[in-house]
Amino acid sequence: MEHQPLMNVEKLALKKHGIYRHSKINYLLRSMLASMFIGFGVIVAFKTGNFFYTEHSPFTYPMAAITFGAAIILISYGGGDLFTGNTFYFTFAALRKKLKWAEVVKLWGMSYGGNILGAVAFALLIWLTGLFNDTTVNSFLFSVVDKKMNAPTMELFFRAVLCNWLVCLAFFVPMSMKADGAKMFAMMLFVFCFFISGYEHSIANMCTFAIALVLNHPGTISYAGVIHNLIPVTLGNLIGGAVFMGYMYYYVNKPFGEEQEH
Repeated sequence: MEHQPLMNVEKLALKKHGIYRHSKINYLLRSMLASMFIGFGVIVAFKTGNFFYTEHSPFTYPMAAITFGAAIILISYGGGDLFTGNTFYFTFAALRKKLKWAEVVKLWGMSYGGNILGAVAFALLIWLTGLFNDTTVNSFLFSVVDKKMNAPTMELFFRAVLCNWLVCLAFFVPMSMKADGAKMFAMMLFVFCFFISGYEHSIANMCTFAIALVLNHPGTISYAGVIHNLIPVTLGNLIGGAVFMGYMYYYVNKPFGEEQEH
């Protein structure tokens, strides 16, 4: 049964809320850290993928997907507060009446804002390194960003729903495991699945877009493209985490949870 992992989800949500109540600045900084950790994953994924992209290799996406798994390990073990995971954690805690919905909305807003600030800060750091200035290095990055910014709105929304459903599972399923090695393997496997499937993750997109925009990018990459992508993707991620994870697990485990409490 997934009852015990769900209790861990609830404890995690309340712990995050405790940090927020203690210091909103600390909570904001933790949110910035999370998107910066994703930024590290974005860099290694696109740097690796570019070696294969320039050779027109079918291994371009698989190799990028494998290396992007570093991001979830950094967040899970290095700390940080990610909006996408919070859509699951705080929804479950609110349905269990351990958090008020007004507080949940504030927590979502703060983590999302911090994730944006972290993405921008990380992009500026990458720009200062000069590592992505050459066209022989950034062509794969620009190709992916171009497609994301020009995809149909409804497709982006449903890709985002599926994405956060899978990403939340990447954090939730390992809660049933004891060994760190098994946990890390499971997390990276789920992240590989989301990346290779072509789903849309709002915070990963923030980091990718921010990096592309600080570089000498083509005209097809724009701030308007950022808005076109992030609005439906953020809403889709919210549905994926809150409905397909938070509400669904609360509903199917409610009878068992009530028995345990009595």
